[in-house]
Parts: sequence; C-alpha cells; structure tokens
Amino acid sequence: MITVSSLLDEHWLQRYKKISRLNIRSSIYDVTNRCNLRCKGCFFFSSNEHQLQEETRLEKWEQFIDQEKDRGVNLAILIGGEPTLCLDRVEAFYRRLPTYCATNGLIKVPRDRFPDMMVGISLWGNSEDEKTLRGKDTLAISLKNYEGDDYTYYLYTITPKQLGRIGQVITTIRDAGLKVHLQLLSNDEGAEGFSWSQEQLRDVCHEMDEVLDQYPDTVISSKYYHQIMTSGQMLGRTWGWGECPSVTEPLDTRDPKPKRLIRFIRWGADLKTMHRCCTSATRDCSTCLDGAAHMSWVMVNKRAHIRSAQDLQNWIEVYEMFAKLYRFLPW
Repeated sequence: MITVSSLLDEHWLQRYKKISRLNIRSSIYDVTNRCNLRCKGCFFFSSNEHQLQEETRLEKWEQFIDQEKDRGVNLAILIGGEPTLCLDRVEAFYRRLPTYCATNGLIKVPRDRFPDMMVGISLWGNSEDEKTLRGKDTLAISLKNYEGDDYTYYLYTITPKQLGRIGQVITTIRDAGLKVHLQLLSNDEGAEGFSWSQEQLRDVCHEMDEVLDQYPDTVISSKYYHQIMTSGQMLGRTWGWGECPSVTEPLDTRDPKPKRLIRFIRWGADLKTMHRCCTSATRDCSTCLDGAAHMSWVMVNKRAHIRSAQDLQNWIEVYEMFAKLYRFLPW
C-alpha cells in the first residue's frame, strides 16, 4: 500500500509533519464596502457586492467575531473594500484570531497597534499598469509605507501586459526588503488588453518559474502552483465550479460535493450576507484565475497526491507556500 512514509525520505517527511499539524480553518470577511481606489477588474465592485448596508457598530463586529471563533475559524482573511479605512474593525479581529489583512497599501497599518499582523499589499503591475487599472501608482506609496517590514508581502496580480517585465517589478520589491507572491488577473470587467490567451498563459507560467529560480528569497511561490493556475489542470482534472474548494459551505449545493475547505464562508460587511465563493458570484468559474482558490484546490486534495514521491512533494510545497503567506510557518 502507498503511504506518506513510503513515498518520502526523512527530509520531506519532516516537512510534511510540520504542515500536517496546522489544521488551518479560514474564512474571508469584507471589512467594509468602501475603498480609496476603484480598480478596473476588481471583483468586489464588478459584482455589486459593495451595495450591502455594512454594519457600523463595533460591538456587533466583536460579537460576530467571537461567534466565528466558536465556529472553529482560526484564520481571518480580511478584505473589502479597503480594510485600513476601518482599523477598529481590523483590531477586533486581530485581538481574537490570527489575522491577515489585504490592503492596497495607501494607508500604513500602524505597527504599534498591529505588531505582527500579516499584511498583503495588492499590486497590479508596474507604474504604467497601476495607473491604467487603478488610477494611480500605488506601488510607490506602498513601498514607502512598508519598506523592510517583516510581516508584509506583495500580492502581485500579473497581467498580460507584464509579460517580459515581471522580474523588473520583483527586483524593486526585493530592494525594498519585502517578499512577493504571484497570481493572475481574471479581468472581470473586460479591460482592453488585459485578458489572457492560451499562449500568454503558457508564457507567463514559464516566466513565473524563471523569477522563482532567480529570486528564491523574495518570491514565495511554487512551480506546481504556477502550472495548475495557468493550465487549469490538476492530476487529469479540469478546474471549474465542480472542483472549486472555496465555495461558502452553507451555499454549496453541488452534488456530489468535491473536496472543499472545511467551514469556509465569505461574509459580507453587513455580517449577515454570505457570498458564493472567495471571489465573485458573477464570475464564470471556468475563467477564474484566482491564485488562492487554485492553491486551495491543491491543498484539499492531499489524498489524490499520494501516488508518487513527486506528486506528494508538489502538494507539500503548495501547502508550505500557503502557510508562509499567512505566517503559520516562517519565511
């Protein structure tokens, strides 16, 4: 019988044991419907999720977070809108749960108040693409705010226009003493020139592999993750609604249900509305390139990867990547 121990040497077995003890149970929370940017292709606004009446009473947020903790959540992923516009709500999470805050970086998270909270800064390309898609060069501002911060990394959403130039952006991030994780733009609003062709997806996979080799101490990623995200294929299975693990549990009516994130819910800022999945209810799942969803697809399918040493090592690397991004493991 094929087992984990029969496939792994001592080095890989120890790596496996470290992550097998983590038992991560995450959910996603829209902290606010407001934002200080309006980015083309932002699923939050393109799907009209910002039209909910958000809860403004801090005591209601505190009660809700306590309920989430009792529900078994041990990782709160805060998105928006822009969470830094409501730092009191962010602090309510931070004081109760391991917390990750996704931000555009325009407002600096005060480290005297949040000394070890993981911060992920959204980045949509170089200065030219940032201005086209987001209205301003947020990179210059966020670099000034977070240079040398050990608990911060960039979530670099690569666009087709970045082909051949990804390394330049990563060099800038490295020189600021920060880390970077890679994902791809899904272009929900059809911005001209920002949709992927199959040839471009193959090219960007190769380029992401190259920058991972060139900047191993800066890029937090995995070649297996690159391959799956750009091809939509894993172990002979095709990405789509029938495979996605990041569907809100109470809304998951699929039959049969695929392997999925346990107790996962994405909550609206009214603390009542549950959104369909980790991105947008209006997105066609077959076109979704969301990095976190593809990462989770690998993670929940451990048993399927217990078939060869290489397959299981690929699974371990992706799980380690996730754990590092949310600080369950050190860089």
